[in-house]
Amino acid sequence: MAHRGASADFPENTIAAFVGARAQGADGVELDVRLSADDVLVIHHDAHLPDGRVVREVQSADLPDSVTTLAQAMEAISPLWTNIELKNLKGEPDYESADDLSMAVAGLIAAFDAYDHVLVSSFDMDAILRIRTTDPAIGLGWLVWGQADPAQLVARAEGHELQAIHPHDLLVDQAFVRRAHEAGLAVNVWTVDDAERAKALIDMGVDSIITNRPGELRSELT
Repeated sequence: MAHRGASADFPENTIAAFVGARAQGADGVELDVRLSADDVLVIHHDAHLPDGRVVREVQSADLPDSVTTLAQAMEAISPLWTNIELKNLKGEPDYESADDLSMAVAGLIAAFDAYDHVLVSSFDMDAILRIRTTDPAIGLGWLVWGQADPAQLVARAEGHELQAIHPHDLLVDQAFVRRAHEAGLAVNVWTVDDAERAKALIDMGVDSIITNRPGELRSELT
C-alpha cells in the first residue's frame, strides 16, 4: 500500500503520487484527509501549509493547486484499495470534535459506494467511532505506535470491534500478528521501505505493508 501515494518518487498526497502508485503496481493507497475552511475534504498530511497557513482556515479555492480534494483523489485511485486517514490530532491547530470530519468522510464514501475498497483509520479513536455511528458499514482501523503494551492495543481494537489495527513497524513481531489475528483484526504495518524487513513481515503473516516506494518494494519481493 503506497504511503501518501508513491511518495518516494512524487510529491506526497498528490494526484501524481496516487496515479504513480497505481502505475508502480501498488495494491492500494494510504492518504491523509483534513477539512478546509469551507468544509471541503482535502488531502494534506500536516495541519499547516508550507507557507504557514492552517489548512482548516483556508478556503478550498485558495489552497495550492497541489492540494487535491478527497473526491478527486478517490477518482484517481479507483479501483485500488484506499486507506483514508483522518487527521484529527490533539495539539494541532485544527483539532476539534470528530463530528465534522468523520461525518463528511462517511458521506463521501457512501456517495462513491466505495464500501468494498475503503478503510478509514486514525490515531484518534473518537474519530474512528464517530464513523461507526454515522455508517456502520465502513471498515475501520486504529493507528498505533509508541511504548504501549501490544496486548492492550489489540484488546482495545478488538473491544471496539474494529476491522484492523495499523501498528508502526517497531511494534510488530510474530506475537503481535498472532494476537491481532486471533482477535479478528487485519494487521497493516507502517511505514516499511526495506525489502528484508518487508519479507520478514510477510513471513509473520501481516495483511498489508504501507511503504513510500511501492514499485521498488514489489520488484524486490517478486
